[in-house]
Amino acid sequence: MGVVVTRVHDLLGEHKLIAVTVDGRRMIPAVFLDEGSRVNRFVPGVIALLSDGGYDDREILDWLFTPDESLPGRPVDGLHGHLAREVMRRAQAAGL
Repeated sequence: MGVVVTRVHDLLGEHKLIAVTVDGRRMIPAVFLDEGSRVNRFVPGVIALLSDGGYDDREILDWLFTPDESLPGRPVDGLHGHLAREVMRRAQAAGL
């Protein structure tokens, strides 16, 4: 990501990112980042919307990575293109 590890810990602590544990190691899904290895600007917002709606981290990850034929594709992929606002709208509706 090009930032010091403490900044990554801050982003995780502020719940602007979610880490996945694989073989005992915490990892951030690459799809949460833009081309420049910066956090995609919509990721913290969609995490906040779903979290405020009662979703825990596992449920947020499931929601983001589960394909949705009506988008089409996974919501997390939609955050990188013209579907980002639609994904945000759906995240807000899912939390109601």
